[in-house]
Amino acid sequence: MIAGLSKAATLYLAPILTLTAIVLSLLSYLAPVLVLHDKVALLTVTPSTTLVQNASHAVDGPSLFLGVLGSCSRPKNDGDLTCTSPTLNPAYDVSALPSTAPRLLLSAPTQATPVFLGIGLACSIIFFFTFTITSFRHKMGEKMSATLDKPLVQRLSAWLGFFGFMIGITSFLILRMWFGKAADDFNASITMQGRDGPQLIAGVSNAFTMVWVAYSFYAVPLIISLSKLHVTTTK
Repeated sequence: MIAGLSKAATLYLAPILTLTAIVLSLLSYLAPVLVLHDKVALLTVTPSTTLVQNASHAVDGPSLFLGVLGSCSRPKNDGDLTCTSPTLNPAYDVSALPSTAPRLLLSAPTQATPVFLGIGLACSIIFFFTFTITSFRHKMGEKMSATLDKPLVQRLSAWLGFFGFMIGITSFLILRMWFGKAADDFNASITMQGRDGPQLIAGVSNAFTMVWVAYSFYAVPLIISLSKLHVTTTK
């Protein structure tokens, strides 16, 4: 029974988790400019009276959705959504916010972060294919199976998975610190203005939740791949 569960986890569950992790990471990377424009973002600025009246009630106003590749905004709750062009060095369009809002605090991180994220995602995608192929090598004929069973192939797959995981999660951690600080400073600036401040509030958004789930899933096939590599190298 244990052998059957181990086989099922390696052959079927791990590739599914890897694919799910890649999809969630890609959505977090591409949103909100290319997909899920007002549904997923790294940081959002939305209408709220919490900071200026110490109470929250429904209010109409501008909204801003920031991501790795750019931003989307709308002037009011039922207004049209406008997105910037996707780029690795985005300049967020904050023109929808009132002039009293601390716009300068909502800046994009350095260009290196999106680039490294792209590299990490590329490694993860290649790892998904190499891990899946090597897992099903026994169904590809003796010659192909012998080739995929070589330590070099196993080692390459494991290293790709490791680099994809480390580069990706490190880049997202940097983004979390960057946007977390931006949200705190933005809210503090509005609070200092008192009741005359704009009725807005900033906060890190659901893209980070998707990322943490993605890399939790990603850890399963990565551990399996590293374990297989360890067994291979100790024979």
